[in-house]
Amino acid sequence: MSNRIESRLAELNLALPPVPAAAGSYEHAVIDHGLLHVSGGLSFSEAKSYKGKLGVDVSTEEGQEAARICLLNRLAVIDDMVGSLDNVERIVSLQGYVQSAPEFVDQPAVINGASELAIEIFGDAGRHARVALGAAALPLNAAVEISLVVRIRA
Repeated sequence: MSNRIESRLAELNLALPPVPAAAGSYEHAVIDHGLLHVSGGLSFSEAKSYKGKLGVDVSTEEGQEAARICLLNRLAVIDDMVGSLDNVERIVSLQGYVQSAPEFVDQPAVINGASELAIEIFGDAGRHARVALGAAALPLNAAVEISLVVRIRA
C-alpha cells in the first residue's frame, strides 16, 4: 500500500498527534455509507494550545495556526479509524467554529488555516465545502473547533 499522504506530511514537516480518548458520550468518528463523519476536535496539541476568544485573546494568525492544529488532530482520528490517510478519497466538508469576541468577523480567515492545509496535504481531494462560524464559547475554552465529513475508499 502506498504511503503517499504520510510522505506528504513528512515533506511539510508535519506529524500526526496521538488520538486522545473521547471526552464525552460520543465516538471520534462514525462511518455511514462510505462517509466518515469526524467529531469536532479542539485547538490543543502537545506543543501549543490556543484558548480564548479571537479578537481579544487570540490573533487571526494564531487562530489560523489553531485551525491547523485542529485539522491535524482530526487527521489523526481518520488515520486511526481507516488505517491510513491514503484511504481518504476526498474531504467533503469542513465545519469550523471560532470562539469570537462579538465584534470579530474574520472567522473565514481563521478557518482558512485548516482549509489551506487540507489542500496542501491532499491536493484537489482536500478541496471541500465549508462552514466558518463564530461561537460565544467552545469546550474547554478552545479558540477553534473543527469537524469533517470525509469520503473513504471502500
